[in-house]
Formats: sequence, C-alpha cells, structure tokens
Amino acid sequence: MSVHIVRLGADRLPGEGVRFGTVRRPPRGIRKADYASKNFYDVWLPTLSPSPELVKQALTARSERDWRRFVTKYRREMAAAHASAALDVLAALSLQADFSVGCYCADESRCHRSVLRELLRERGALLEPRPAKGRDRPFPWPAQPLARRSRVARSNSS
Repeated sequence: MSVHIVRLGADRLPGEGVRFGTVRRPPRGIRKADYASKNFYDVWLPTLSPSPELVKQALTARSERDWRRFVTKYRREMAAAHASAALDVLAALSLQADFSVGCYCADESRCHRSVLRELLRERGALLEPRPAKGRDRPFPWPAQPLARRSRVARSNSS
C-alpha cells in the first residue's frame, strides 16, 4: 500500500489505484467523462493545489531563490486546516490502499507535487520512489494551451 506521485495525463503505473488530481483547473479540451480514461484523474482534489497567485509564481520562478519562495508560501497554504486535514487523510489512507496524486507539470522537481511528496512523507505516508527517467512521458498532444498556440501559428504564417 502506498502513494504514487504522478504526472496527470501520463500512462498509469501498475497498482497505481485511484488517481487524485491536485490541480486548480480541470484539463482543457477534455470531456469530464473522459478524465479517467485519458489518464488525468479519477477524483479532482483542488484543495491540495496552489492558489492561482502561487501557480503564477511557480511558473515564473527562474532561480532557486524564486522556487524556495514558492515552496515556503505553498507550505503555508497547505498548513491551513482544510488542506492539512486532506494531507492527513491521504497519509493515513496510504497505509491501507494504493492511490496516486498528481499534476500536469512535466518536471516534478519544479512542481508542487514535489512539495506534496515531502508533506506526505512528513505525515508518515508510504510513498513509491520517483519513477525512472522517461517514465513520466509527455501527453500525446502539445502541452501549450490551444488559444496561445493558435495566436503563435497565426503570427508565424503572416
């Protein structure tokens, strides 16, 4: 019994169990009925995602110092009663069942799921080791949002 920390949209691992999406927003362009079958998540758990302001901060972090600031603020958000209770439930559940938590980010080391890994470990959760390189494969479609890609394509075609 343990927790897998995964990239949402990547192939499911054997024995992964229920997949929790710890993201602020559902995946774009995917019908709600297809979230699980397309390997995003079975249960949406936005309680454990960073606030919109912190998501922006994480995406613009360029230095180690910027990243550490994000981690400090995200840990503060996860200390709030509702988030802390959710983390406690997941840590306890990891002793009885297999499940996974995840996010869309390609690089776990610069994603809130790396901090979730630490927070769950601090609460006594049983965690699976990080996947081998290449296991966290990208989505079968471009990760860039469709609207932005369309504008870029239009500007390059003129």
